[in-house]
Amino acid sequence: MTPLLWAAGGTGFTFLMTTLGSAMVFLFRKEITPAIQKIFLGFAAGVMIAASVWSLLIPAIEEAQSAGNIGWIPAAGGFLLGVIFLITLDSLLPHLHPDYANQAAAQAEGITSSWKRTTLLVMAVTLHNIPEGMAVGLSFALAAQYGDNPALYTSAMALAMGIGIQNFPEGAAISLPLKQEGLTAKKAFLSGSMSGVVEPIFGILTVLIAGFIQPFMPWLLSFAAGAMMYVVVEELIPEAHLGEHSNAGTLGVMAGFLIMMILDVALG
Repeated sequence: MTPLLWAAGGTGFTFLMTTLGSAMVFLFRKEITPAIQKIFLGFAAGVMIAASVWSLLIPAIEEAQSAGNIGWIPAAGGFLLGVIFLITLDSLLPHLHPDYANQAAAQAEGITSSWKRTTLLVMAVTLHNIPEGMAVGLSFALAAQYGDNPALYTSAMALAMGIGIQNFPEGAAISLPLKQEGLTAKKAFLSGSMSGVVEPIFGILTVLIAGFIQPFMPWLLSFAAGAMMYVVVEELIPEAHLGEHSNAGTLGVMAGFLIMMILDVALG
């Protein structure tokens, strides 16, 4: 039960931060500027890039090598499987990415559905919260395998902290556009908050799965890394640079990467 409780606590924190970020809809009376949106998106991308490398791929390689295997094979194989998994979800799940330059021109992706625009916007954020929950859950599952090494728990907590920090602006980045779409502040807050509920769900599920297939832990860690990197390259970075050229999104990426790197190295 210990890794489950740790994973529940870690992903519960990330969910809480999404909820707190969504609550910004009660404080902002005017619509958020595209520049701020780009900073939020870029920051999330930077955190996820750093987390994919330091918290997932490097531990996956080290775990494989400690078992006497070739480190890069599960790292590369799991990474590719994670990308394929997200491509499949991206192709099937109806969702809509906000186009901050031209909201009316934004086109829904995935299977054609009759869902409202607001639902499709929430599904887009929910889609990339899935690998975040998996990453945090797997980090605590790995730490549980080596219970005598507290550094692994602090590393997992650093990952949860980093994901949680980027979830705060992410929560605001979904609830505020929902309000602009016509939802009341209360409904926009609830929708933004619920977009993060998949993190504890998938975090706990991955811990349960990892408990049965521990030898495949390097594959699972790199799987989560591949899924997160797909989200970064396919969604976050392009959306952070929509419209006229600016450095806002780029600076957001740099800041997110720097903070997550510091957290992982200092606490891990």
